[in-house]
Amino acid sequence: MKNIYLVGFMATGKTCVGRELAAKKKMRFLDLDELIELKERRTISDIFANDGEPGFRRIEKRILKEVAREKNFVVACGGGIVIDPENIKVMQENGVIVCLTAKPEVILKRTAGTVHRPLLNVCNPQEQIGYLLKLRAPFYARADYAIDTSRLSVEQIVQKIIGVTRTPGQQVAEKRSHNIPPLKRTRRYRMRRCPASAGMGGYAAHCGKTQRHKQKSKRARQKLDSRRIKVAR
Repeated sequence: MKNIYLVGFMATGKTCVGRELAAKKKMRFLDLDELIELKERRTISDIFANDGEPGFRRIEKRILKEVAREKNFVVACGGGIVIDPENIKVMQENGVIVCLTAKPEVILKRTAGTVHRPLLNVCNPQEQIGYLLKLRAPFYARADYAIDTSRLSVEQIVQKIIGVTRTPGQQVAEKRSHNIPPLKRTRRYRMRRCPASAGMGGYAAHCGKTQRHKQKSKRARQKLDSRRIKVAR
């Protein structure tokens, strides 16, 4: 199965949604930022402080290419990964990109009190959020699907993603399962010994209703014959 890449601004729910989505679809989950910290043996904040954003983006790009060689992963990506067009191309070549969005005021509320987001460690976080959203909007628009998470629960977001990422084969299978007509009751058949010329090794299948009809006809003929004999006498 192809990978599902969750992109979008910070605090739109990529990590928590990604974990739940992977569990529902029986896929493996990967948080790209966590993998970067594991491989670099330092936090994202330390990378930004020492190498700047350009240095972080180079590391992010390299590790994304490594992840893209794998299959059956739900990958929660960093908010700025879409800025590099090559990253988008890499993700689209072996997966589906789903962009999670949220309104600026919702993002501000979700990120309040956090200290591990280097890009929001400024005097006016709300203004910074608005600026970054406008700057990245054209890049987020290149995703295959977009879902606004502002008023949705994790379960609702997961169900929406499952709905839009169904493969054509899965959709056809579901459509067929819904179109199967109900089973009809069929008549019971019983085997009757017949001459070998009747085929089936001397047996032939007869409908119970037909047999009852033949028996009634036979009794009627017998009654008719007995009446004729009496008249003849």
